[in-house]
Amino acid sequence: MRLRFFSKPCLITGKKMYRIAKTLNHNSFIGVEESSNQEYLVMGKGIAFGKKPGQRVQPGEDARIYSLTELTERGNARAIVQGVSPDSLELASAVLDQAEKEFGKIDRSIVFPMADHLDFAIRRIQNGEQISNPLTDDIRVMFYKEYKVASCIRELLKERLQIEIDEHEIGYIALHVHSAIVEENVSQAMEVARAVRESISLVENITGHKIDIMSLSYNRLMNHIRYMVARAVSGEKLKMNINDYMSVKFPAAFRAAEKICKEMETSLKLPMEDIEIGYLAMHMERMMDREEQE
Repeated sequence: MRLRFFSKPCLITGKKMYRIAKTLNHNSFIGVEESSNQEYLVMGKGIAFGKKPGQRVQPGEDARIYSLTELTERGNARAIVQGVSPDSLELASAVLDQAEKEFGKIDRSIVFPMADHLDFAIRRIQNGEQISNPLTDDIRVMFYKEYKVASCIRELLKERLQIEIDEHEIGYIALHVHSAIVEENVSQAMEVARAVRESISLVENITGHKIDIMSLSYNRLMNHIRYMVARAVSGEKLKMNINDYMSVKFPAAFRAAEKICKEMETSLKLPMEDIEIGYLAMHMERMMDREEQE
């Protein structure tokens, strides 16, 4: 996957004055930047303590300042800020601080959809509801560093809200972290994980063997599918067509690959070039052959 390049970052820096429009809690407020007359979410420890609407504030160097003109996968940034708790915004920003330490420059506009997800997750936990994600193990392997970063939410929630979060919820947060570092939104990342799981399941059904997600075979197939999706997003095309050879030589693997490509095309709403089928079939055949030998 390609790293993101930011032409218009969401995080605003520089010493500017903000007129408070609404305080959210002691640590955050919605403010209007005076020179541009644009609204921002301003966050920092104690930055809104004792402040009232109409007052002017000059945030310090450690403040996090986000444009509210962003349009995200989960809706308008301003609407999200008004609909979630300030705690969820602060927690999401803290997770992104960890992501920044791990990956360097990231797209911090992900704070809004991540906060929206966290807000629902916190309510689920407080209501004793649990979600199950059959792709959690795959996400943990596919997005290892992102999952590691997302795991910081466990201690943050214990400390701030005295609640426990499970691995399934962390898996979803990991997808948001992933979305902050590559040109792939959360739903696309989920579909990649689902395509890998479906491919693995088809091979398992054909061979009658369970495939270890830590195995080399799994990792090869996982990486191939990730690059397939990246090519579909960028419009890049493979040059050599091996479909005729694979369909004759390895018909079972070719049919399985054809099925997966069609389903990926539908779920991702991206055109999958026919040329991709042969290469996916090659990886699946390699896995089938290895599993049958063991």
